[in-house]
Amino acid sequence: MTEPALRLTPVGLPAAVLWDMDGTLVDTEPYWIQTEFEIAERYGGTWSDAHALNLIGNDLMSSGRYIRDQLGIDVSPEQIVEELLDGVVARVEHEVPWRPGAVDQLDRLRAAGLPCALVTSSYERFVAPILSRLPAETFRVIVTGDGVEQAKPHPEPYLTAAAALGVAPADCLAIEDSNAGAKSAEAAGCLVLVVENHVPVLATERRVFADTLVGLDLAEVWSQQ
Repeated sequence: MTEPALRLTPVGLPAAVLWDMDGTLVDTEPYWIQTEFEIAERYGGTWSDAHALNLIGNDLMSSGRYIRDQLGIDVSPEQIVEELLDGVVARVEHEVPWRPGAVDQLDRLRAAGLPCALVTSSYERFVAPILSRLPAETFRVIVTGDGVEQAKPHPEPYLTAAAALGVAPADCLAIEDSNAGAKSAEAAGCLVLVVENHVPVLATERRVFADTLVGLDLAEVWSQQ
């Protein structure tokens, strides 16, 4: 069923919408978790769901260091990151697990002429096969974890995206599912729409919560700031 067009409200719409990827646009967290367990088995270590949940929203190098330390292995974080990417890229090339309502919202934003940016801690080689499933220029700007000096929860990724779009961060709506991501967007000055997925996210003044993106009116979300 086609979603209704975005409705203008007295306060209008944001100048741009900045999207997180893992857990927000696509439900790839299970892919990361499965790969983490495979790495642990490969090196004869043990892993747990609790460890996996601790990594959600983290930048990849921090995850690589965490995995090395928890497994007690003499492997560089850089190599662990490459092994993580090998596993998740293979899975996403087989199937992209879109989050409910995400593609419909992107279609509506494109029809309304609102620019979108992708702001992710994942690296470009993981992002590419996902973007290949979307119409060209769905995202006018793409900020990846290997393209910034400071990854989430630092505000640099969202500041970079807003600057590249030529808009003020305070005029942007960010969509996130993790504490690290929400903190990054909020610190940059964005209003943050939080759609929780695998982990709970703390509530603050600049965070609006929704259960799902399905049928959600982003203009109404924007009016809540």
